[in-house]
Amino acid sequence: MDILIGTALLLAVLGLFTLFSYKAPNGMKAMGALANAACASFLVEAFHDAFFGGVLNIEFLQGVGAANGSLGGVAAGILVPLALGVSPVYAVLTGLACSGFGILPGFVAGYLISYVVKFLEKKVPAGLDLIVIIVIAAPLSRLIATGMTPIVDSTLLKIGDVLLSSANASPIIMGIILGGILTVVATAPLSSMALTAMLGLTGIPMAIGALAVFGSSFMNFIFFKKMKFGTKKDTIAVAIEPLTQADLISANPIPVYATNFIGGAMSGIIVALMGLTNMTPGTATPIAGFAVMFAYNPPMQVLIAAAGCIAVSVLSGYIGYFIFKNHKIKTAAEIRGTEATIL
Repeated sequence: MDILIGTALLLAVLGLFTLFSYKAPNGMKAMGALANAACASFLVEAFHDAFFGGVLNIEFLQGVGAANGSLGGVAAGILVPLALGVSPVYAVLTGLACSGFGILPGFVAGYLISYVVKFLEKKVPAGLDLIVIIVIAAPLSRLIATGMTPIVDSTLLKIGDVLLSSANASPIIMGIILGGILTVVATAPLSSMALTAMLGLTGIPMAIGALAVFGSSFMNFIFFKKMKFGTKKDTIAVAIEPLTQADLISANPIPVYATNFIGGAMSGIIVALMGLTNMTPGTATPIAGFAVMFAYNPPMQVLIAAAGCIAVSVLSGYIGYFIFKNHKIKTAAEIRGTEATIL
C-alpha cells in the first residue's frame, strides 16, 4: 500500500510540474532554470563533495561541493528571474533573499517575484525603482520561500520517506517504478536531478535513479540514432543531457517516454537486486550519478551494476525502435525549421 501511495503522490507531483511547464506563463523557461539551478548546486555537490571528497578524500573540494549544495534555493531564486528576463541585479537580489531555503521554495519565490519586479519597473519612476524593489521584492521573496517550505516538507519530502521505506519491503517493484519514472523524468522538462533533490531521495532509491539515468544515455543514443530524430549532434546531445533536446522530446513524447520507462525499469531491477546505495540526493544524472556511486559502494559492484544497466538500456533502445519504427515522428528539422543532415 505504501508503494501505491508513494507512487500516486509522485505521479501527481509530476503531473503538476508538467502542467506548469506547458500551461503557466513562461513555464518551460522557468523549469529549464530550475534544472540549471540543480546543475549549479547539486551536480557540483555530487562531484566535489561525494566523489572527490568522499571517495578521494580531498577536503578542499569536499568543501566546494558542500557550499554549492547548500545554496540550491539561492541558485533557483537567481536563475529563474534571469530566465524570465529580469535584470541581473534584481535577480541576484531575489535569490540572495532565499538563502537557507531549499531549491523548490527558491524556485517558487524566484518565479513569482519576477512578475512583481517587472510590474514595479513599469510603475515606479526611473531612479526610484531600485529602492522600491529593495524594500518590497527582497522581503517578499523571503516571505514566499518561508511560506513554501512547510508545503514542501509535508508533500515532496513525505513522498521521499514513503519511497525510502517501501524500498525495503519490495525492492524489485520499487526498482521498476522508480527506475522507470525517474528515467522518463530525465527526458521531461522537470529534471530528474531536480526532482530527486526535492524529494530528498537517498539509499537504494537514489542509487536506482543514478544508475538508471546513467544507462539511459546509451539507450537514448541508440534510440535517437535508429529513429533518425535529428542530426548526429542532436543524438550525441541527448545522450549527454536529455534536457538539451527538450523540444524534440516533447514533440515525440510517446515513443521517447515509453522507451525510457522500459529501460529505466530494467536498470532499476538490477540496482535493487544488488542492494546498492547512494546517500547524495539530486544525483540522478548520467556522469555524476555514476561517479558518486563509488563513494558508497564497493567499486566492483558499481562496475558490474553499471555494465548491466548499459546492457539492458542498449537492448531497450532497440526494443523501442522495433515498437515505434513505423510510428509517425517529428524530426528536429521539422520542429526547428532548419535543414538537417540526418544520421
